[in-house]
Parts: sequence; structure tokens; C-alpha cells
Amino acid sequence: MNRKGVVITGIGTDVGKTVVSAIVAQALWYDYWKPVQAGDLDNSDSKKVAVFTNNITILPERYRLTVPASPHFAAAQDQLTISPNDFQLPHSQRPILVEGAGGLLVPLNNQGLVFADLVSYWNLPVIVVSRHYLGSINHTLLTMEALKSRNISVAGIVFVGDENQATESIILSKTGVKFIARIPIANVVDAEFVNEQANRIAPVLFVH
Repeated sequence: MNRKGVVITGIGTDVGKTVVSAIVAQALWYDYWKPVQAGDLDNSDSKKVAVFTNNITILPERYRLTVPASPHFAAAQDQLTISPNDFQLPHSQRPILVEGAGGLLVPLNNQGLVFADLVSYWNLPVIVVSRHYLGSINHTLLTMEALKSRNISVAGIVFVGDENQATESIILSKTGVKFIARIPIANVVDAEFVNEQANRIAPVLFVH
């Protein structure tokens, strides 16, 4: 895996990106950074990852927005403008796992900045999180196309949920990306579950 870090992005919202971020951060012993949190500040993704992991440094968000909405809209409601100059990778003793907000093309301001622009700027490889649902093949392939068009390196893909051979095989064959793991949907997500999954996928991550 990259010495600087890795970015975790999802094919949309509610696909398990934060849980996968916790698992990968634990497996690699990377520090965790969520640059933009929109809404749910009392139970933010950073706080969830802190609970789910052990000995992982949680770096503070650059923007904490009060409205659970697209960052460009949430920032406007808080009378803020998100600037591309605000996203230098934080100083850290270890590589950083960066969790995105929504998908790759989620708008961050009204001037055209999207999350994929930041990924290009950081020059970090990306792990894509895909969850099986009707339409997920299209959403996954569109995400891969967006990464390819920006010459962003894809470290691999993580599927969330039960195995769906028809879906997974067509995605892997059309994209040629590395299959990292399949993470089950747990009734309870806690530190024990995250550590168990981290130990399971660590050998695959370290091979990359």
C-alpha cells in the first residue's frame, strides 16, 4: 500500500464506507482523516472510527458542517465556502487513510470543486467500496470510469454484503481492478468485528 496513505470512496451513500475505513485503517495501522463531515456531528464518522479501532490516531476534520446534506449545500447553510486550498494532508507520523464524503463527484462548493479533485491533488491510490443493490453495477462502473479519466490509481475494490457472483464478476472483469475483500453486513458493528475483519484482510492489503 502507498507510503503516504490511501483514500476510501464509495459508489454512493450508505454503502458501508465508514466501517470499511475503520477495518482498513486497523489492518494497515494508518491514521484516519475525514476532511468533511456534514451533519450528525455528535456521532460523526470520526467518532465511530475511534470507537471501532484501537491505537489509531483520529485526525480532526477540516470542515464540520451542521446540515446532513451535500457538502456544497451544507457549507452554504453554515455560511462557509469550502476552498481547495484547505485540504493539505495533515501532518502525521504514519500514513493516512482519508475517508471521502459521499461519492467521487460529490460537490464541495459552487465553483465546481468535487471530491475527486482532492484525490487527484493528494495523489493517493483509492479503494472503492461497493454494496450490492439494484443499480450498483452501474454506480460502481461509473465510479471506476471517473477514477480512470483522472488517472487516479485504484488499489482495489471491497464489496459489502453477501456474495453476488454475477455482480462481482462483471465488475471485476470490466475494470480489471484487484478484489480486496468482501465484508459481511454485521448485526452489530463494534471493535471486535472491525478487528476480526482487519486481521482477515491485512494479508491482502500488505501484498498490494
